[in-house]
Amino acid sequence: MALTEIDRRLLKRCLANEPGAWKDFVDRFIGLFVHVVNHTAHSRSVRLTLEDIDDLTADIFLALIADSFAVLRRFHGKSSLATYLTVIARRVVVKNMAQRRMSEAMGHVTARGSAFAQQGGSGDSQLRIDDSEIVQQMLENLSDQESQVVKMFHLEGRSYQEISDIVGMPINSIGPALTRVRQRLKRDHVEQ
Repeated sequence: MALTEIDRRLLKRCLANEPGAWKDFVDRFIGLFVHVVNHTAHSRSVRLTLEDIDDLTADIFLALIADSFAVLRRFHGKSSLATYLTVIARRVVVKNMAQRRMSEAMGHVTARGSAFAQQGGSGDSQLRIDDSEIVQQMLENLSDQESQVVKMFHLEGRSYQEISDIVGMPINSIGPALTRVRQRLKRDHVEQ
């Protein structure tokens, strides 16, 4: 689908900082961004509160206005604006979800709450580790399968279902495997 004239004018107005342009932009695309947030969360088995949805939607808008609308300035009109914004929004949401989920690991709960620690379908609530150096330390002493599970969960932000499908490990074994690795890491950290 091509860039519509309505979107072309709206984009031009936003980039020129015309009065009311940003409000019109927000009104036009907020529904799309809420849909992207909900769809991305659902596909990653993440349960969201209304506050989480608001926060993630705000994060998308913040990414769009960062550096004087740098993301919008990079749009070349080779697709519809909605398609371009959907890709940008999904990237922001996936990155943000992974960061938030990982930062809750080891007790580092974010100011926005801990809803992202929920893992649908696993019956378990599992935390992610924020510091990639810690994850790399974890990987050094693990079996290949454990290492792959840790990488997919902590670094790639994958759900238990995705890990199960890729590794071939039963879904209800993912949580206990991650817990064992975390306990081993804590034990090793205390011994040092």
